[in-house]
Amino acid sequence: MRFLPLIWSGIWRKPGRTVLIFLQATVAFALFGVLQGLKAGVDNAVEEARADLLLVHGRAGLFSFPLPLGLLTRIQALPGVKFADPVELFGGIYQNPSQKIGIVAVRPDPGWLSTFTFQVAPQYAEALRQTRTGTLVRVHLAKKYGWKIGDRIPLQTNLAQKNGSTNWTFDVVGTYTDSDVGGGNDTILVNYDYVDEARATDAGTVQHINVSVTDPKIADTVADAIDRQFANSPNETETSSLRDLAQQQVQSIGDLNFLIRAIVGTVFVALLFATTTMLMQSTRERTPELAILKTLGFSDSTVFVLILAEAIFIFCAAALGGLALATLVFPFAARFVHGVSLPGVTVAIGLAFAALAACASAALPALHAARLRIATALAAQ
Repeated sequence: MRFLPLIWSGIWRKPGRTVLIFLQATVAFALFGVLQGLKAGVDNAVEEARADLLLVHGRAGLFSFPLPLGLLTRIQALPGVKFADPVELFGGIYQNPSQKIGIVAVRPDPGWLSTFTFQVAPQYAEALRQTRTGTLVRVHLAKKYGWKIGDRIPLQTNLAQKNGSTNWTFDVVGTYTDSDVGGGNDTILVNYDYVDEARATDAGTVQHINVSVTDPKIADTVADAIDRQFANSPNETETSSLRDLAQQQVQSIGDLNFLIRAIVGTVFVALLFATTTMLMQSTRERTPELAILKTLGFSDSTVFVLILAEAIFIFCAAALGGLALATLVFPFAARFVHGVSLPGVTVAIGLAFAALAACASAALPALHAARLRIATALAAQ
C-alpha cells in the first residue's frame, strides 16, 4: 500500500500517453465483451430451443414441395409422438405494402399448443377452434394496429382462393405471445382447415408438420422413425428438432469460437505492440528517476514490480471500462440475438486477461528498468 502514491504518480507522469493506452485497451476489451455477449446470446438461444418439438418437411427443404395431409395420421400413430399438427405459411399485406404480416395456418384441435412455442389463453384457443375465419393476433401486432377482439382484418395475400381473389378476411378472436423471438412479431394464427378448403391450389397438402414428442430424450429416435417410414416414397421427409435446427444455423455461420478467438487475438496482438512501444519510451524517459529510486534503496525486483503495477492498473481499469461499454451495446444487439448478456465469468476472464496483457506489454520495459545501472544512468544525464 505504501507504494500506491509512487505508482499513481508514475501512471500520470505523461497524462496524454496514459490516456492513449487506456483508450486503446478500452476499445479492445469493449470488442471482447461484445463478442462474448453475442456468443452467450447464441448459446442461450440454442439451449432454449425446444428439443421435444420436431419439424417434418420435404426432403428437399422446408419450402421445397408440399406434403400430403394424409401423412399426419401416420405420424400421429408412431410411438413417442404426443401430437402432430399441420402448418401452412403464407404472407399478407395490411392496408399498404410496407405493412407485411406473416400468416400461420394451424389446426387448433385440443393439444395443438404442445407443437408450438405459442402461449395462448385457453378461452382464445377455444375461440379459434370454434371460429373458422378466426385469427389470433400476436400481442405486439394488436398494439401496433389497435386491433381488438371482434375486429375484421382484410389482408391482401399471395394465396389465391377458389373464386380467384387473393384477399382474405379474418375475425380477431384473441391474442397470443411467442417465446420464439426468431418467429417475428408481425404474425397471426388462422385455421388451417378454413384456408385449405378455400384456396385454389394445393388443397389437402401442408408445407410442414409440427410434432411434439413425449420425451425430449427420444426426439432423435422419433425423427428417424418418421423419416424411415416415408423413405423411398414420393413424399420423403426430413425431420429435425428445433434445437437441431438452431445448432445448424449457428454452424452455418462457421466455428463461432474460432472466429471470436481470431478477431480478439488479432486486436490484442496489435494492442500489445502499440502499448509495449509506448511503455518502452516511457521507461527511457524516466531513466534518471529510476536511477534515483535505486539510489534510495529500491531493489531491482521492486522497480520491476512498480513498472508492472502501473501497466496492470491501466489495463484493468480499461477492461472494466470496455466491458461496461459493451453492455451499452447489448440492448441494440438483442434485437438480432435474443439473450445477449455478459456472464460474470466473462468479466473475471476479462480482468485476468487484462492483467496478463499488462504483464506482457510491460515485461520488457520493466526488465529494462530493473537492469538499469545507477552510475551509467546518471552519467548519461
